Amino acid sequence: MANPQNTATLPRSAKAARAQSNSMATIAPLAGWLLPGLGHFIQRRYIRGVLLMLSVFVMFFAGLGMQGKVYSFNTGDLLDILGFIGDLGAGVLYFVARMMDWGVGNIHRAVADYGTKYIVVAGLLNFVAAVDAHHIAIGKKQ
Repeated sequence: MANPQNTATLPRSAKAARAQSNSMATIAPLAGWLLPGLGHFIQRRYIRGVLLMLSVFVMFFAGLGMQGKVYSFNTGDLLDILGFIGDLGAGVLYFVARMMDWGVGNIHRAVADYGTKYIVVAGLLNFVAAVDAHHIAIGKKQ
């Protein structure tokens, strides 16, 4: 026969686990977007978090080193809007680059165009990492 105390506490603990999962499903992708890899760190996926953080940071700063352009908000050209969305994906890296006026020069060399693509792809990779952190938080992925 089942113990009444155990069956009474089971729904409460299930509710608590569900509430924690729901809050983690919101916090992990936001934290992961803001600082690359942080969404995985707070879920104790340290190796994956370090690899994602290194990938995004190296791509972003390699793009800046190649004198790539960091897009600002612009409603004119569709490609500039898409570049801005891609750059914004880098989270705090984007905001630091904009505050420090990094990546504002005109592209005069072909390597600077590659640098611009590196910066955009770093942001897009961070978007994918944030979605991955969300899927881990909701239990869809291990």
